[in-house]
Amino acid sequence: MSETESASTETQAPVASENEEITYQAVEKDGVVTAIWEMKGRKHLRTIDPRSRQGREILNLYTTEEEPPVVSEAATS
Repeated sequence: MSETESASTETQAPVASENEEITYQAVEKDGVVTAIWEMKGRKHLRTIDPRSRQGREILNLYTTEEEPPVVSEAATS
């Protein structure tokens, strides 16, 4: 592919507006996060490794507890 072709492809791609916020989407396989996609609107900006420092920070910010905390028997006695 020549430089001219790649440049024309970039100009035809839809451009996300400046006021769209950046969001993160977790890509899961068998219940394990395998990648984090950084998105601006519908445009994919980059892929973040969930094992990287930034990936762990993002997961810690957005992880929700789906199960109630387990109460040990010693705490109830």
